[in-house]
Amino acid sequence: MERKSTDILIAGGGVAGLSAAAAFGTAGFHVTLVDPTPPVTQSEAPGADLRTTAFLQPAQQFLHSAGLWSRLAPYAAPLQVMRIVDAAATPHVVRDFNAADISDAPFGWNLPNWLLRREMVAHLKTLPNVDFRPGIGFKTMLARNDSSIVTLSDRSQRSARLVIGADGRNSAVRQAAGISAKTKRYGQKAVTFAVTHDSPHDNVSTEVHRSGGPFTLVPLPDHDGKPCSAVVWMDHGPEAQKLSNLSVADFENAANDRSGNVYGPLKLASRRSVWPIISQVASEISGPRVALVAEAAHVMPPIGAQGLNMSLRDLATLRDLAVANPDQLGDREMLNAYARARHPDIKLRIAGIDALNRASISGGAVAQDLRAKGIQLLFGLKPVRRKLMQLGLGAGR
Repeated sequence: MERKSTDILIAGGGVAGLSAAAAFGTAGFHVTLVDPTPPVTQSEAPGADLRTTAFLQPAQQFLHSAGLWSRLAPYAAPLQVMRIVDAAATPHVVRDFNAADISDAPFGWNLPNWLLRREMVAHLKTLPNVDFRPGIGFKTMLARNDSSIVTLSDRSQRSARLVIGADGRNSAVRQAAGISAKTKRYGQKAVTFAVTHDSPHDNVSTEVHRSGGPFTLVPLPDHDGKPCSAVVWMDHGPEAQKLSNLSVADFENAANDRSGNVYGPLKLASRRSVWPIISQVASEISGPRVALVAEAAHVMPPIGAQGLNMSLRDLATLRDLAVANPDQLGDREMLNAYARARHPDIKLRIAGIDALNRASISGGAVAQDLRAKGIQLLFGLKPVRRKLMQLGLGAGR
């Protein structure tokens, strides 16, 4: 049986896994990246991920250090203002959180996930110390004192000093390491799609709250000469599934009603996809020669652009530990330090997003009134508002 050595084996070829391969490859480590499903890098191809990702400032800095940002920047739409609208209140409560209050740069930049995969795969081809093997998956591993022996789906083996599980919420790496995960289900799903509209978005990300979950419009570059936004529409599961099956005209009417007409009439500009909403946290994020990152370690509802940004904080922490002490790559001391740095922050942020989502789901008049008053209070106290925005970007972690 073929067995080769590598510094790091990464399981999972999504955005997090591709980012990890670029970061560790740029840092000088020999990296093998595997995923049983080759990445879909065209928007119209079957299986394309039509969601978008908003990279907040620390994530953008990480992508720059990994050599990726120069490829992504031409396609990125800046997010200067985060607007929260409580459409259940009468009159509507509207508050803008402007990045200018805390920074000279935008809060972040938004990009389509399929495009991220395209540009990241292209970048990995320029790194001679990164071996990307799409179509081949992780199968089993055996941890030893100085390395882990990983068997892949093609029956080949890799000896790796560190195995990184970036293989999603049903992580095979996590299961192989014997690590459990606690899952919460909200009875929600998210319908994701893109729209064009007459009014410019002016680099404002708008989150409209009513019962069932938020309706979020995130800026994208213009499409066919018209302003364009990505939408994540969270609602109760049966309702979300019903929405996804409506005719285009009926769906657009429903979306216009739900959006509160913040940008004028919305016109569908992409296919619709439906995703289940859960929160999940692994009981541990490290084990012998193993580190879990991204959705293998944590899953949360898509509120506040925290999901993938937390994932890149995982990678930045792990990368910095590896660079600081390359001789300790994958050993117990390094992985314990990773767990101490990340696990408490993960648990805290998941608890916060869970609370926000439950407040958004509620359709009761009392809960809606409390939500509206809470938005007004947070905005009205400038020191609290500034601290909230800094925490959202990842400060104080």
